[in-house]
Amino acid sequence: MIDPLNVEELYKHCDTSIFDFKTTSELKELDEILGQSRALKAITFGVGIKHEGYNLYVMGDSGSGRHTTVTRFLENKAKNEPAAKDLCYVYNFKDPEKPIAIELTNGLATELKDDMENLIKALQVTIPAIFKTDEYRAKKQQIDDELKQKQENAYFKITEEAKKDSINIKYTATGYSISPMKDDKILTPEEYQAVSDEGKKDIKKKIKKYKNEIEKVSAQVTTWSKEAVESVKELDKDMTKKAVEEKIDALKSKYKEFKKVIDYLGAVRKDIIDNSIDFRPEAENPTVHFLDSIMPKAYKSQPSFEVYNVNVIVSHKDETSSPVIYEDNPTFANLFGQIEYVSQMGTLITDFNLIKPGALHKANGGYLILDTRKLLLQPFVWEGLKRMLISKELKIETLAEELGIANTVMLEPERIKLDIKIVLVGERLLYYLLYNYDPEFQKLFKINADFEDEIERNDDNTMLYANLIAMIAKENNLLPLDSKAVAKVIEYSSRLSGNAYKLTTHISTIIDLLQEADFIAKEKSQNVIEKEDIVFAILEKIERSDRVKDKLYEQIEEGTIFIETNGSKIGQVNGISIIDMGDFSFGEPVKITALTRIGKGEVVDIEREVDLGGPIHSKGVMILSSYLASKYAKDMPLSFRATLSFEQSYAGIEGDSASAAELFTILSSLSDLPIDQSFAITGSVNQNGQIQPVGAINEKIEGFFDVCKLTDSKNKHAVIIPKANAKHLMLKEEVVKAVKNKEFAIYAIENVDEGLELLIGKKSGKMNSDGTFEKDSINYLIQKKLKMLTQKSKQKTYK
Repeated sequence: MIDPLNVEELYKHCDTSIFDFKTTSELKELDEILGQSRALKAITFGVGIKHEGYNLYVMGDSGSGRHTTVTRFLENKAKNEPAAKDLCYVYNFKDPEKPIAIELTNGLATELKDDMENLIKALQVTIPAIFKTDEYRAKKQQIDDELKQKQENAYFKITEEAKKDSINIKYTATGYSISPMKDDKILTPEEYQAVSDEGKKDIKKKIKKYKNEIEKVSAQVTTWSKEAVESVKELDKDMTKKAVEEKIDALKSKYKEFKKVIDYLGAVRKDIIDNSIDFRPEAENPTVHFLDSIMPKAYKSQPSFEVYNVNVIVSHKDETSSPVIYEDNPTFANLFGQIEYVSQMGTLITDFNLIKPGALHKANGGYLILDTRKLLLQPFVWEGLKRMLISKELKIETLAEELGIANTVMLEPERIKLDIKIVLVGERLLYYLLYNYDPEFQKLFKINADFEDEIERNDDNTMLYANLIAMIAKENNLLPLDSKAVAKVIEYSSRLSGNAYKLTTHISTIIDLLQEADFIAKEKSQNVIEKEDIVFAILEKIERSDRVKDKLYEQIEEGTIFIETNGSKIGQVNGISIIDMGDFSFGEPVKITALTRIGKGEVVDIEREVDLGGPIHSKGVMILSSYLASKYAKDMPLSFRATLSFEQSYAGIEGDSASAAELFTILSSLSDLPIDQSFAITGSVNQNGQIQPVGAINEKIEGFFDVCKLTDSKNKHAVIIPKANAKHLMLKEEVVKAVKNKEFAIYAIENVDEGLELLIGKKSGKMNSDGTFEKDSINYLIQKKLKMLTQKSKQKTYK
C-alpha cells in the first residue's frame, strides 16, 4: 500500500527570508502589471495599430484587475498623444433643423463661444447707438422728405388740374372729398340742384375722372412708400454693416484656419444685418426670427439672440493628452448623446442649444472603455455602436428615432467623423458568444487581450506580489503590513488560485481582505497589520458565509443525513461533493452506494434516470462500464447490472469528481468485500483506470475532516485524492496539525488498484499472462463474480 502525504506536502509556506523589509511602507509601488505580459502585449498591439476594426476586447474573470489595468495603461499611453479636438454645434441659418458641427483645436470651442457672446453684447449696444446718430437721422429724414414731396406734388398736380375744370379736391385724415365749383366757390346743394341735367352729367364725369386720377396716384404713392421702406432697410443695413463688419472681420482673422468658422461668421454677419431691428429696443414689432419656423407669431414677445449661441458639446481646454473615458452606464443617450426638449405653450420644442453629448463625443480622438455586459443589456445600444463604428461617423439620434415612433419636430445635427478606439471589458463567455454569433463583432473587434487568472509562485513573483500588496495598502489608505502578514496574504492567494505553486490575480479579493484586516488592526490601535489580523479576517469572512454549511453539518451530526465514518460496508463509500455559495464554497460528504446483480452489462445511474444528473456526471458513469469490460471481461460478455445512487440527494448533481468513488462501490459489491468507512474519496476515473484530478480539493478534504470531528473524533480518518491534485494542497492549519499528530491522513493515488487496496485493506492483485488475477486478490474475486454471473445468464434470460 502507498504511504500518506507528508505534512510538508499539505501546505506551502511563504519563506519570509526572501523579504528585505519589515513593513510594506518600505516598498516601492509596483511599476509593472503583475503577470499579464501576454494581455499587455495584445493591448499594446491593438492600441498601436490604426487600421479599421482593430478595437479591443479585454477578457478575464471579474475582479482580476483587468479594468484598472487597461485604464492605467491607456492613460499612460494617452499622455504621449495630442489632445483631442473640441466640438461645438452652431445654428444653421439656411436650414435651422440641421445644426452645423464645428471641430476646433482643443480650447478654442469655449473661446469661440465667449467671442460670440461678447460680439452680441457689443452689438446690442453699438447698433442702437448707430441708429441714434445725426447721420442716420438725416439720411432717414431725407428718404421721408422725398417720399412726402412726391406725394404732395402728385396730389397737388391733380388738385390744380381739377380747379381748371371747376372741381374742388379736399384731402382729409380719413380720405378726400370732391365737389363741383362755380366762380371758385363750391356749389351749395340748392345751386347744384339748379344745374341742368346736362350740366350734372358733365360734373359727374369730371368727378369720376379725378377719382380715377387720385386712385392711380394713391397706388403710385403705395409703391413709393414701399420703395422708401426698402430704402430705409438698405440704410439700416448700411449703417449696421459699419458696426458689424469690423468686429466680424476681427473674429475671421482669429479663426482663419477653420473654414467652417469663417463660413459661420459670414452667415452671422448676414443675419445680423438682415435682422438689425432685433437689436433696437425701440422697434415696435420685434420678431423672434430664431423661432419663426416653430412658434406662432402671436406667442412672440421679444427678440431672441440664442440663434448666435455656440453650443460647446466637448471641450478639452487645458488638456494635453488624448481622452480616456469610461462610461459605466452605457444607455442610448449616455453613449450617443441626445436632443432635449422644452415645453412652451403646451408644445415640445427644441433647438441646437439642447444638443447634449454622449461618451462617444467625449472620447472621440482617444479611447472609450465599456463594460460588455452592461452594454449588451441596454436596448438597441449594441447595434447603434456597431453601425457608427462601421460608418466611422457619429450621429446624434434619439431612441424614438431608432424605434421609428418620433412624432415631434426633430433636429438632424450634422454628423462628425468618428476616430476612436473602443475597449470592451467583459467575460470570456460573452466574447466567444459574440465572436461565434455576431459576424460584425469579428470585423470590429479583431484584438482580444486575455487576462491570466493566476501566475507562477516563485521568489521573483512573490516579491512582486509583496510590492503589489504595498501598492494596494497605499492607494486605499491602509496600514502597512509586516513581513509575516505579507507572507500570509501570499499563502491565501495560493489557496484562492487552487494551486500551491500559483498566485491568484483576482486582485479585488485581495483588496477586500486587506481592507478587513486593516479595520481589525485599527480596532486594536495597531500601527501595522500583522499576520494574526490577516488570519482573523479570513476566519471572519468564512463565518459570515458558512451558515448553510453549519446547518448541513448539524444534520449529519444528529443523524438526519446518513454519513458513516467508522466500520466497513459493502458497496458503500463516502464521496465528497462541493457546494458553491458564491463567495464561499465547502465540501459536504455524501454516501454513494451500489448494488449489483445479473444483467446485460449496464451501469444504471439513478440520478440520470430521474434527471438529477448532469451530462458530465452521466459521462463519468458511462466510462465505468468501459473500464469494467476492458479489465475484467475481455474475452466474455458482461452479464451484470449495477445501480448507483447518491443517497439523500435532492438537487442536481454535475461533474465527474465522484466517478472514482462510484467505481469503488461497484467493485466492492462485485467482490463482496467491505469498504472502510473511515475513508472518503474524490477523483474522476478514465477508461484505463487512471485517477484524474478534480477541483476544489482543499474544500473537499476540509469538509470530510470537519464532519469526522463531529461524528467520530476518536478514530483516525483519511481522504483519498488523485495524485495530480497533491500540488494543489493548501489546507487549513487544523487539518495540517491533525495529520502531523497522525489523527488524519491524506493519500494520493494514481490508479484504481491503489485506491482499492486503501479502501478494502487487501491486495488488489496483478493480472497474469492468461488474463486472470492473483488468487484471492480483490481483482480475482471481482473477475470470479463476473464469470459466475455470465454463466448464470446463459442458463436464463434476465430482463
